[in-house]
Amino acid sequence: MRETDARDVAITDVQTARVESGFHWTFIRITTDVGVTGVGEAVLGPNANAYIEHAKELIIGKNPVDIDARCTDLFDGSCFLGGMNGVGVTAISGIDIALHDLAGKLLGIPAYQLIGGKHRDTVRVYCDSHAGEHLHQTDDDSYSPEAYADAAETVVADGFDALKFDLDGPDRHEQDGRNKHLNARAIEHRREIVETVIDRVGDRADVAFDCHWSWSGDTGRRLASALEPYDVWWLEDAVPPENHEVQTYVTHNTDTTIAAGENLYRVEGARRLIENQGIDIFHPDVPKTGGMLETKRAANMAKAYSIPLALHNVASPLGTMASAHVGAAASNFLALEFHARDIEWWDDLVTESDPLIQDGRITVPDAPGLGVELDHDVLTDHLVDGETMFDDA
Repeated sequence: MRETDARDVAITDVQTARVESGFHWTFIRITTDVGVTGVGEAVLGPNANAYIEHAKELIIGKNPVDIDARCTDLFDGSCFLGGMNGVGVTAISGIDIALHDLAGKLLGIPAYQLIGGKHRDTVRVYCDSHAGEHLHQTDDDSYSPEAYADAAETVVADGFDALKFDLDGPDRHEQDGRNKHLNARAIEHRREIVETVIDRVGDRADVAFDCHWSWSGDTGRRLASALEPYDVWWLEDAVPPENHEVQTYVTHNTDTTIAAGENLYRVEGARRLIENQGIDIFHPDVPKTGGMLETKRAANMAKAYSIPLALHNVASPLGTMASAHVGAAASNFLALEFHARDIEWWDDLVTESDPLIQDGRITVPDAPGLGVELDHDVLTDHLVDGETMFDDA
């Protein structure tokens, strides 16, 4: 199709299909009256498909190339359903990604050119890693400092030069998780984990640590301070996300690099922490917190305050590639998360024959749209119980 023809295209339908992977991956397909389709993904939004069923009536019949206008209609038209944050934004994030895939195909350009063009041909990937067999295993040996270090060795051996561990695993020293307080022994246990991992890895990889919003401001500050002697890439989500002043307090009272952002929805949700420099690294999630266009806008705001961008990501290969396009287009980008090392069929969800991630990097494709296509047979094999596939797929 010639570029000028794209002005005459109209959206005819928006369909969803959900896959179970430990997370629910909601895939969104947008169809048009010229037969060209675009596919996106929403993550960490239970029943996001219900929001999409409502939202699609706001864009059917309209031109998909006007991505900003379509998403503005969606945010404005669903604000009473939570269009400013939460699952409402997550649903629109998936539609945004599908629109970028579709518009890129209609115009014959890769998605990164729709958000400013690329700064890099490949994006660095950091691997989310776990000690022990399962995240919530209670065996003390599975969460010993040496177990973390052993796990780090296997990830580095897989070709990654960046990784992340959860620092909020089971701990016999933690007295009561509800009060979000760690005593000195619990802080020391986590310090030993960090020291052991970083000593083992050395200069072979950067290592970050995730806290999943587990602790109070005082505990977050004390933990971050205890980690200052070590080469921690960043400490992530140490405190609950509701109060930005507490997040800023922790960041301003430690030399440890602090990251947050996956619970900051849209540019407006991130604005205060960026303007107050309440984070050292901005860490949004493209298929959850706003989509490709919204994340790039927020990344530009962070850039104005000299704050780097890292991308949280628990998506399938499709959502991961959407994030890779954003990472390519943001000059302040550091790395993109990979959270599916233990899902053997992860790469199979797209039709490409080669693994998406090679040597800890994703090559950003120059093909129109996202540059990857879903394998419908594999998707069908992993649908959520009771879920149906796209029509005519």
